[in-house]
Amino acid sequence: MLSLFRKKTRSITLDNTQQTLVAEPGETILQAALREGIRFPHSCRVGGCAVCKCRLRQGQVKELTESAYVLNTEDLDNGYILACQSVPKSDISISVPDWDERSPDHVIQSVTGTITGQRFLTHDITAITIELEQPLIFTAGQYAQLSFVDGRAPARSYSFASVCAQSGTKTIEFFIRSIEGGALSPRFRDPAIRGAQVNIEGPYGDFWLRPDDTPIFAIAGGSGLAPLLSILRQALADHSTRPVTLLFGARTQADLYALDEIADLKKQWRGAFEFTPVLSSEPEDSDWQGLRGWVTQAIEGRISGTSQVYLCGPAGMIDAAIDECQKFSVRSTQIFFDKFTDSRDLAVNGKMASA
Repeated sequence: MLSLFRKKTRSITLDNTQQTLVAEPGETILQAALREGIRFPHSCRVGGCAVCKCRLRQGQVKELTESAYVLNTEDLDNGYILACQSVPKSDISISVPDWDERSPDHVIQSVTGTITGQRFLTHDITAITIELEQPLIFTAGQYAQLSFVDGRAPARSYSFASVCAQSGTKTIEFFIRSIEGGALSPRFRDPAIRGAQVNIEGPYGDFWLRPDDTPIFAIAGGSGLAPLLSILRQALADHSTRPVTLLFGARTQADLYALDEIADLKKQWRGAFEFTPVLSSEPEDSDWQGLRGWVTQAIEGRISGTSQVYLCGPAGMIDAAIDECQKFSVRSTQIFFDKFTDSRDLAVNGKMASA
């Protein structure tokens, strides 16, 4: 009799590859795919970025959060759902837009490390250096789950700011923005944090530099500079000659950082490299001679329809940047992004992300 009420497993067919996997009771599509080693595009895993969106072609799902917050009307009308927030209620069939077989396929590792370096980049962004007990392999642009061994706060997602050799690296760096009231991020502002033991799980994410010879057009906001610096540093090591335009949006001069690293990148780059910081709240009577306003206002005149676009930062900035880039004939298939979300952004969904 009890078997009548036992929850069933459900099959998920991925039309892109004709693979069929099994979702355990209560598992989301994304959880099932990752458990079975499928390179399913994703980033935040909490319903805040839409990188994992897929089209439901057959069957039914239970949505854990309201997808209308991150999917547009056209996506919803065409049956798109978020894989990280959709639990199959029946056997289903899905397709993933712009599936890329070249996506990184690294083994997910769990590694312990020690915090050996701390640099205060701005009043709320800290660079943390970690020495790992064993090498970790990742692709520039990806992220990891970071937590303290003491278990006093849940793990949070942070993008690598450093690069990685083919054989892996034992030294990694993150740029961590302190979120007021956050469970984890404020701890990294404490000078006593050096020597603390941390856990690293990863790599995750589908934000990485696609091979091409077209111009690289990148926009960073806040701590979103981390994965873009990682990507550009790796491209430099790979002797890239692609033209680069990097826009960096910040509130004031005090919120700008890594300027020396960017200047060094520009000096060593083997092709054209334009760097433009844009300040949105700099006092009118300051000595700032650069651009003012929203960083998206600096796109016009600097982008071409052939550009490959990389965006990283707050969700609102990325949404506005995508709309603006498409005005200049950039195809959606040439726009790649990593939306940084925190507990305040996702409160409306009742979900928690990096904080």
